[in-house]
Amino acid sequence: MTQTDAAHPMRDWIPPVRRLTIGDRMVEPEGERWDVYNPATEEVIANVGGASADQVDAAVAAAREAFGPWSRLSGEERSRHIHRLADVLEAAADRLLPSIVNEVGTPVSLASYLQVRMAVEQHLRWAAEAAKIDRTQHLGGWNEPVPTMSDVVHEPVGVVAAITGYNYPLNLAVFKFGAALAAGCTVVLLPSPRTPLTTLLLGELIREAGLPPGVMNVIIGQADVGKRLSSHPGVDRVSFTGSDGVGAQIMAQAAPTLKGVTLELGGKSPNIVMPGVDVRKIAVEMHLRWSRNAGQGCAALARLLVHESSYDEFLEAGAAAFDQMIVGDPWDPATNIGPMIRPDHQQRVRGFIDQAVAEGGSKLLEVTRPLPDKGWFVNPVLLGGLPADARAVQEEIFGPVAVIMPFKDTEDAIRLANDTPYGLAANIWCDDPAEARRVAERVRAGTVWINGGGSMRPDAPFGGYGRSGLGRELGEWGMREYLEVKHIQWRV
Repeated sequence: MTQTDAAHPMRDWIPPVRRLTIGDRMVEPEGERWDVYNPATEEVIANVGGASADQVDAAVAAAREAFGPWSRLSGEERSRHIHRLADVLEAAADRLLPSIVNEVGTPVSLASYLQVRMAVEQHLRWAAEAAKIDRTQHLGGWNEPVPTMSDVVHEPVGVVAAITGYNYPLNLAVFKFGAALAAGCTVVLLPSPRTPLTTLLLGELIREAGLPPGVMNVIIGQADVGKRLSSHPGVDRVSFTGSDGVGAQIMAQAAPTLKGVTLELGGKSPNIVMPGVDVRKIAVEMHLRWSRNAGQGCAALARLLVHESSYDEFLEAGAAAFDQMIVGDPWDPATNIGPMIRPDHQQRVRGFIDQAVAEGGSKLLEVTRPLPDKGWFVNPVLLGGLPADARAVQEEIFGPVAVIMPFKDTEDAIRLANDTPYGLAANIWCDDPAEARRVAERVRAGTVWINGGGSMRPDAPFGGYGRSGLGRELGEWGMREYLEVKHIQWRV
């Protein structure tokens, strides 16, 4: 690759924003400092400071003060504010894109839509329209012991702590604050400390959009900041995306104040290929999907369950996908596999591969081209020959590693699909629509695609069973995570 191959006018651009957004001000952080790295080059691209304990308290106080006026606005007024924010984010796409490419490592060929446009043009715009909906339910009359009438109304829950993962910093933030703002809540947003720059930039754009002071507050910090925020008595609900281990900690931190939690915690999602499917038509798509964003996606369909009659043919057809996997510089338009976020995560992913091979598994398909000299890259691998209880089969790897297992019949496929503690997503390839639907209804997962499904719809719920979390994001179901239900009854 030459320098010209990866030329981009914003290639080296890093957001200059280093201040927190609290109330109506951008303030200098007073807490712990740390370096932010470009995972593709291993270079330090920023040094940032987190919020102090007092600044966490100030952000919550600002959100609390803003809650009353914001919650009393009409849905139409909140909708106009959210649309205005979407306008500003769309205009800033040329800054959001390089920020995400340089701090996450998502290839630019994928990031424009997956990391920016989908978040703003689809999900934030949908939330803006959802703010207009009157959710009042009229129950009508009831005559015992006296005649009455009843309404059920929905009111905003209050102050929301929105805590996001590193892999999709803008998307995950929008999923949370879009619905929360539309519902009438106010927000304190805390990103992963691994990727704080895009969220700090978001704080500046929030001010530019003219949201009322305190409606959206942006702070950053390490685990101590997250703990103070999720346990804060001034926070009414916590929405968190990350690992199931940290999700359990969030639940424990929220428990003393009995605040509600919404948790999206990852998965080990099956991709089932039923008998009779032409695997030569789908193998490449399947492999390129689970390896997207270098496998750093909670709904990555990286547990491949293939009917034994198609197993060998599927492996043969899948080799073409591995030929198309280009690992390297995220700014090269040809690249479709970027780096792991940090060296410890790179070693963790490689540890899964090494352990699987040591336990008798095999690398059935892999990219063998040399990796770049710099950057925390891992070549994609398809592992096979592992028992159902192997660590690589049961645990979320969060890297460009998939496992494949043959199955005998439909019952065997369903058993294997449900044989993990997770239940976030699944996909079923099947030529018989009725059979595909029957299988889909028996797979324990919050989202089930058939024959590849489609994009992540803003009007459909997203979330999972078991260790994949609690509650749902997106759609009307995501809106109701931020609403309290009130019954109003009167005599007639």
